[in-house]
Order: sequence, then C-alpha cells, then structure tokens
Amino acid sequence: MPQQSFFKSIEIPQHRIYKDIVFPGVLSPGNNNSSDGIASLSSLEFAIKEQKPWIESVLYQSGAILFRGFPLNSASDFNNFVEAFGFEELPYVGGAAPRTNVVGRVFTANESPPDQKIPFHHEMAQVPEYPSKLFFFCEVVPATGGETPIVLSHIVYERMKEKYPEFVDKLEEHGLIYTRVLGEDDDPSSPIGRGWISTFLTKDKSVAEERAAKLGMKLEWTEDGVKTIMGPIPAIKFEDKRRRKVWFNSMVAAYTGWKDARNDPVKAVTFGDGTPLPSHIIYDCLRILEEESVAIPWQKGDVLLIDNLAVLHARKPFDPPRRILASLCK
Repeated sequence: MPQQSFFKSIEIPQHRIYKDIVFPGVLSPGNNNSSDGIASLSSLEFAIKEQKPWIESVLYQSGAILFRGFPLNSASDFNNFVEAFGFEELPYVGGAAPRTNVVGRVFTANESPPDQKIPFHHEMAQVPEYPSKLFFFCEVVPATGGETPIVLSHIVYERMKEKYPEFVDKLEEHGLIYTRVLGEDDDPSSPIGRGWISTFLTKDKSVAEERAAKLGMKLEWTEDGVKTIMGPIPAIKFEDKRRRKVWFNSMVAAYTGWKDARNDPVKAVTFGDGTPLPSHIIYDCLRILEEESVAIPWQKGDVLLIDNLAVLHARKPFDPPRRILASLCK
C-alpha cells in the first residue's frame, strides 16, 4: 500500500534541514483516505498497522514525526493510536517527573507548574532502562506558549565535540553521576517532584531498594525521604543503526533545572569521577541546544512521536489551559 493512499508528508515553517534530514517529519491525512479527506480513527489505526514499516523508516530518517490533522480528540483516542503501533510499553520506573495515569498506557506529561521551563533531556537518560520511543499528544491547546522543543542529539554532540573536545573526551571516559533527593509523596510544585513511592511503584522500602538495585541505583534513606545516586552512567552513546554518536544524557536538565526544596541543581550531576562540571560549558551547551531546536506550536489532536535515542526534548513555559499526554515504549 503506498503511503500516499493514507498519509502525506507536508512542510511546516519550523522545519530544519540537515543535509538529507528533514527535521521533524510531518504526516497529515492523504488525499485518498476518505471521501471528504478526513480520516476516521479506525482507518487511521488500520493504516498504522499496515504501513508501520514505512512510518518507522520516516522516523529513522527524521528522528521525530509530527502527526497533524487526524481525528484524535481524547486520551482514549490517543491510547488506541499508540496501541496500533504494537510497541511494548515501558513502565515509568526511576523517572523524575510527576505523572498521573490517565487511561491504558497513557499518562500526563510532566505536571510541574506552567511557569517553569523543563530543560532539554533524553527521557530517563539518567537510568539504564529508558524508552526507545515517546509519544506526546495535545488534548488541550495551550493558551500561550507550552511548545515541546526538540533537537537532534547527534548535532549537539558534533558541535560540543568541535568546541570542547577535552570536555567531551572526559564525558566519554567517565560518564556522569546523578544525585537526587526524593520525598515520600509527589511534589507537583517541582519539575523533579516524583516521590519515592511512585518512582519505585511501592510503599515498601525493601522493595524500593530491590528495584533501585536493578537500575544500578544506590539509595540513602533520610528522615524525610531518600537520596538516590545513579552512576557513573554513560553520557555519550553510539547509535548502532545510524552509526553515529549521540549526546544522550540529562546533564543540562539536571544542572540547570533539578531545583526544589530538597535539591541543588549544581550538586545534582557531576563527572563520573565525582569532580564538578564546568558551569560555563554547561550553559554554552544549553545555548547550542536552543540554537538547534525546533519548537512547533501545538494544535489540537497533534501527536509527536520521538526516537528517544536520536532526539532530546524540552518544554516551554505556558499559560493554562494545556494538557499534553504521553506514552513511553521500549
């Protein structure tokens, strides 16, 4: 079945072009998928199943795909959309963001306050088991702002390697250590406010310790919570499929954004040998991330599919209402 029979690639003003990469790919309903040009949800699910290899080839080429103009109106619609791909769900164990299950395999995206920016990161890059793919869905369009900027990770690596070769070499040699202090319950006022009960999906400290150990994470219990220590863990990865190195870490996010009543962001991440990171390089990396990023204003029903190895994402501050839902896949 040719892709034009259901999907068509479109251009948007925010596109970036890198040699042969159009970033991101954008798919909308094709001209032949219904009599009035509007796809039905059932036909969309069928087309995803039938044309999954082609869709995955677009994802491989672009790193991210925006699906725009399809009949997705609710969390249940989004859940059906994700299910149609047949990807295995990844339980959200070890992540920092406060989230709430909505339906099926669909969760809220980071529930931190709307005035806070969420810095660029690969999802769960601070733990060994991370999702390979992320889906984001716009159920309620932000009043203003609230974009989810994305950036190609190998481009960030190349620019950092060129400008700070010794720093990148040290990252590759030693990796990073992430430290975070968790309360018992979730703190919705913090972008990293997930409590240890929801982080490890248990109220039993011994079970939490077992699950942390499986992640390679050390726990140090305190009077009002627990300190988690992860690492050393690699900060640069090599993508076998695309044969390139990627900037796969949460370094900038931790150093600039892991701040709340319990956490000092400067202490949240260090080199794997325990030495502190140079502040000026971290903030220059943040500048590079922002320069190379694409921020597409959300429209109702949009779905953004991200290859988590290839692309970092962030969140801009916004004025409510805004409701973006998410689903993580192995």
